[in-house]
Amino acid sequence: MSGKTVAVLGAGKIGRMVTHLLGHGGYRVRVGDIDLGLAQRAAAGLPDATAHVVSFDDAKSLEPVLAGADAVLSCCPFECNPFIAEQAVVYDQHYLDLTEDIETTRKVLENVERSTKAFIPQCGLAPGFITIVGMHLMRPLAEVEALKLRVGALPRYPSNMLKYNLTWSTEGLINEYGNPCEVLRDGQHAWVQPLEGLEELTIDGVRYEAFNTSGGLGSLVHSLEGKVKNLTYKSIRYPGHNQLVRFLYEDLKMTHDRETLRHIFERSLPATFQDLVVVYVSAVGKMNGQYVERTYARTITHQHIDGQNWSAIQITTAAGIAAVLDLLFEGAIPQRGFVRQEDVDYQKFIQNRFGRYYA
Repeated sequence: MSGKTVAVLGAGKIGRMVTHLLGHGGYRVRVGDIDLGLAQRAAAGLPDATAHVVSFDDAKSLEPVLAGADAVLSCCPFECNPFIAEQAVVYDQHYLDLTEDIETTRKVLENVERSTKAFIPQCGLAPGFITIVGMHLMRPLAEVEALKLRVGALPRYPSNMLKYNLTWSTEGLINEYGNPCEVLRDGQHAWVQPLEGLEELTIDGVRYEAFNTSGGLGSLVHSLEGKVKNLTYKSIRYPGHNQLVRFLYEDLKMTHDRETLRHIFERSLPATFQDLVVVYVSAVGKMNGQYVERTYARTITHQHIDGQNWSAIQITTAAGIAAVLDLLFEGAIPQRGFVRQEDVDYQKFIQNRFGRYYA
């Protein structure tokens, strides 16, 4: 957006895609990473982007990137976000991030009362776009009995017994498989165990399984308490994945040795940029006195953009945060305080130049 300067912290898979979209979208982008080479790669070829080497926990090193910027977008490992949020207050700028980690978001939001700008955590895919779709589907319904949110980031060509490749943060994957999961049960907030609640579903003729994972609901579980009877979030995988992951976490007790599990995953599961993202949302309730189900289902694959192949998880996650940033500067969402993903209008999002990647 012409005239706006944004700081993108983290130039990994998602940060590079965010930088690319915003840089080609008229923003002045300062991209910072602990690895200068990654930052330079992200900024290369963009009309108004600069690369910086930074330390995500050092205020002095962040100053050249943050000072004078209108917003900071954290694409860093989730544990870095609370400090970056503090710096957003110091520089009086809007703050956006991609984390699904519940405790990290709580720490980030401790800064809201000291800020004059918007704090928008949990942008991206899940939480993020999945929340926006869920609100859209349930809005015409009365007496909402169930809202089911399902998302999968999967290899397009699975070739191992897990039928899985690394497409995003290994630490985030391990946490979502190992941390307790929030739900609404009979309208009340509750916790359930990860990897449980196994179910089958078919989307566009392809069979999948889905099971409880942590973090995908974001703030939605609190916003809808007492308004929706049952609310759940599950990750989608190819059939058989759940059984093998439970063997690792439960039988081998890897949930208590996550660093070893990280090494196993990164040694044994190759990364891939030939992937797909599956989004499935179902809302069940009354509409005009009739018991109905409203469903949204999409499969988004990797694609070439500006001559480069980008993975589906890069595209969907980056499009989520970039579209919300656009809507913020357009005045379509609140300009101050804690902005929830459920505050974002689906139609405005999907009609946005970045949100269109979901259409």
